Amino acid sequence: MTTILPLEPQRLYLSCDADQFTFQTTAELPDLTEIIGQARAMDAVHFGSGIRQEGYNLFVLGSPGMGKYSLVQQFLEKKASKESEPADWCYLNNFAQPHKPKVLKLPPGRGEELRIHMERLVDYLRSAIPAQFESEEYRNRVSAIQQEYNEQQEREIKELGEEAEKKEIVLLRTPEGFALAPSHNREVIPPEEYDKLPQAEKDRIEAAIAELQAHLEKMLSHLPQRRRERSERIKQLNRAIMLSIVEHMINELRAIYADLPEVLDFLAAVQRDMVLHVDDFRKPDETVNISGMTVVSHQTFINYHVNVLASNHKKPGAPIISEDNPTYSNLVGRVEHIAQFGALVTNFTLIKPGALHRANGGYLLLDVRKVLMQPFAWEGLKRALQSRKIHIESLGQLYSLVSTVSLEPEPVPLDVKVVLFGDRLFYYLLQEYDPEFGELFKVAADFEETIERNTETHLLYAQLIATLTRKEKLLPYDRQAVARVIERSARLVGDSAKLSMHMRSIADLLREADYWAREAGHEVVLANDVQQAIDSQIRRQDRVRDRLYEAILRGTLMIDTQGGVTGQVNGLSVIELGGFAFAQPTRITATTRFGKGDLVNIEREVKLSGAIHSKGVLILSAFLAARYAKNQPLALSASLAFEQSYGMIEGDSASMAELCALLSNLANVPINQSLAITGSVNQLGQAQAIGAVNEKIEGFFDICAARGLTGQQGVLIPVANVQHLMLRKNVVDAAAAGRFHIYAVENVDHAIALLTGLPAGEADANGEYPEGSINYLVAARLTELTKISKSLAQQGGKN
Repeated sequence: MTTILPLEPQRLYLSCDADQFTFQTTAELPDLTEIIGQARAMDAVHFGSGIRQEGYNLFVLGSPGMGKYSLVQQFLEKKASKESEPADWCYLNNFAQPHKPKVLKLPPGRGEELRIHMERLVDYLRSAIPAQFESEEYRNRVSAIQQEYNEQQEREIKELGEEAEKKEIVLLRTPEGFALAPSHNREVIPPEEYDKLPQAEKDRIEAAIAELQAHLEKMLSHLPQRRRERSERIKQLNRAIMLSIVEHMINELRAIYADLPEVLDFLAAVQRDMVLHVDDFRKPDETVNISGMTVVSHQTFINYHVNVLASNHKKPGAPIISEDNPTYSNLVGRVEHIAQFGALVTNFTLIKPGALHRANGGYLLLDVRKVLMQPFAWEGLKRALQSRKIHIESLGQLYSLVSTVSLEPEPVPLDVKVVLFGDRLFYYLLQEYDPEFGELFKVAADFEETIERNTETHLLYAQLIATLTRKEKLLPYDRQAVARVIERSARLVGDSAKLSMHMRSIADLLREADYWAREAGHEVVLANDVQQAIDSQIRRQDRVRDRLYEAILRGTLMIDTQGGVTGQVNGLSVIELGGFAFAQPTRITATTRFGKGDLVNIEREVKLSGAIHSKGVLILSAFLAARYAKNQPLALSASLAFEQSYGMIEGDSASMAELCALLSNLANVPINQSLAITGSVNQLGQAQAIGAVNEKIEGFFDICAARGLTGQQGVLIPVANVQHLMLRKNVVDAAAAGRFHIYAVENVDHAIALLTGLPAGEADANGEYPEGSINYLVAARLTELTKISKSLAQQGGKN
């Protein structure tokens, strides 16, 4: 079998050669104009923002901090600036049904213009109309109408008086009205003299008075009608005067808005209403005393106002709206109320727009997590996109929770492109559980988290650093510092052949390196400043790691780094807290005994094992049976445990270590505790790649270095993980000096040979292993257990 040698130091860390750059500092580089590494995602954004068919809204996938929001917004701003400005949307009073305000669509800028014109119209009429009604001409015309009716009344009274006089009856005016009395020589006959008159004369007088009384009552019955006629004539006069004033002003507006029929209809309705409510313009401000406070009530004439919901004419192109707090009302709008004399009242001017109104005709950018967290916001957004209309309803109205009277605004037609930003998890969950999601968001823009690392991308990354430093007003970076940032980027993704596209992490590193450079008085950022920033980031987060390693070094957590122990191996797991990952060396032990092929995973038995870890343990059982017990029963019981583990264990990266512990116990051969191992294993015994390989190696190295490097210590990793190595400088230096070793293994035979120092052994044509090899010893032990099983079975049969 081939001897496995430690990896060469140059394979442990792929450095970035600063000499490949022709610049001295990033100040010499131009800004990055292209978007690197996101061709697939940006093609999707280009397609999704360009197609205007229904349902082609965008969902931008990617981890937080990728810079996807900035990239998409930058693209949309460039695109939107070339697009036509959207229409203005306004709400107008519905004079026929005030609780159902009308929506009005106007060309860009005309909505604000109409609002100002209507305000000026009302302001003018509030001063012009009272002045007109206080004029001498108006008073004369009103006086003439009143005089005409007064003269007619006086004429009828005079005629009645003359008729009474002929019958020796006098018509008297009293405070209570009119009275008829007998007279002689135009003098009222006193009662005592009237009693002395002959009965015939009395009868004549009473008949005359009765006839005159009937005439008087008939005349008086006409007075209310005549008063109404007089009042109506005065009203008609008022309306005529009002019409002359209003029509003149509104005709000027009609000329301005002659090309907008809906505005002309509104102006006609305004004119009719103003003429009908002429008295409102004549009323002075009213003063009301409430609880000792004097409140002046002003006439507002809100019926004639224009509520401009959305007007984007101040900025050229289509609007791009980002809503940071996408509540239901912030998305679709709301109807507000004001308190007046202890009651809540509302009107169409209190209709407030939502983000959909402001983005109408353009683009609306939303964080899907924030939308889903707000009650009813997701349903409200979908409803608007499905109906292509914005219905402004309170949640109480929508779900019939309240029965109070409120406004029912006419819905606004919707033409918007919604762009949702969120993790991939949200996208796939919505695809799976919301059947309407796929109909509304048909375009997915999936952002890459890494890009290929090569000379070309190194230069693009340098340009990216130059762009960010200028944007953030940071010191320029020299080329060695740029190379160190590139190396750190590869380490962040755990792959020597990739670079990170997590812009937040890179920008944070640039800012912090700039801080340390300024603290040191440097004019440019040096590689040492970048390294100090990296060390400081780790230092701020490594308290838990230090306490864990302290427990190992003090012997509280038992991890051996010297000697040999049968059935015991150093495994490596990873803990990630708050974005900081570090290794936790773990002792894995295995015990074997006679049994019926049971492989007990102690963690699973106590429910501390995740599904993937449990799967890895079951694979071990399959491997043992396939390799060593093809033609015989597996008369083995075994137990596996992560010693001093008190939390959930998940993942299969320790399955290779567990298998080696089993083989060691079965072969009764000690494992070198100077070595640790990580890697997954399949049923064929092949080593499979795992994650966080750099952190795992460095974790075991730190323990060994603290106890003193002996030159025998090292870590075994799968061959597939060699490409991911970007180890710390002190680890690489120790490997170069031969004081620490990293081995790459292809299968369990390589691993067990390195761990035990004995050859694994290859089977010959008859399936026999070389004597003294690990596989020979394991097979011999399993054969021995099988014989015991058969012997016990025979004894049981005899009994």
